Amino acid sequence: MRETGWAKINLALHIRARRSDGYHAIETLFAFVDAGDAIEAEVADRDHLVIDGEFGGGLSAGADNLVLRTLTLLRDRYGAPRIPPLAIGLTKRLPVAAGIGGGSADAAAMARLVRRHFLPEVGNEALARLAGSLGADIAACVASETCLGVGVGEELSAVPELLLTGTPVLLVNPRQPVATGPVFAAWDGVDRGPLFTGADLRAQLFAARNDLQRPAVAQCPAIVDVLTELGALKPWLARMSGSGATCFALFDAPAERDAAAAILAARHPGWWQMAGTLR
Repeated sequence: MRETGWAKINLALHIRARRSDGYHAIETLFAFVDAGDAIEAEVADRDHLVIDGEFGGGLSAGADNLVLRTLTLLRDRYGAPRIPPLAIGLTKRLPVAAGIGGGSADAAAMARLVRRHFLPEVGNEALARLAGSLGADIAACVASETCLGVGVGEELSAVPELLLTGTPVLLVNPRQPVATGPVFAAWDGVDRGPLFTGADLRAQLFAARNDLQRPAVAQCPAIVDVLTELGALKPWLARMSGSGATCFALFDAPAERDAAAAILAARHPGWWQMAGTLR
């Protein structure tokens, strides 16, 4: 049994207010790349998680891991007899604390894997609502389709005017983790307005922003270097994703993306990058 934890990017992320519960009211455009972490599972005598891959070192494979927490949550909801013990392998290809939803994507992938093989009657909405209780981004990661997220990001709606499927994308990270909590806490509290909506896709995205970029740069100045380098390679959009430090660039053609990736690899061999297309 196999599933992919598709990398998440925030095409835009507007912070509108601090809520009384300590969270933030946001408006974000989620999109997903056709590459990410890999999960494999097989029926076993007991639940067991093994983590490998470039970014697997130091991650907990215990019961606190979101993959196992998702499995436990589904058993609690739908009954242990329906979901047998699983030996799970997680290959971490996405950097950790990187603003591209690695842990959330893995949790969503586990939910989809269990649904596909053991709970086929469970729809995306029910699965997203349940798995999303473990983290706001998980709900969007269940379907892994471009959508608008409001509230804390868990209230989702389709955006059919965003015709982005197949758009070449390049993800770049300076291999510096950024802690999400401190970045949100350092937001300056200024509501700079809602997401622009209109028929012109590029105008809509150009008018948008990531309100977490300023506090993220304060924690990780290398984000500026990444965005500067990406901008010089002439994508039609380059922006930081989530709370950083990963940035993305959207191109008109795969050849443009691949040429940009080659240039960046030569200039900054220590940076992580992943090329793909939007789902």
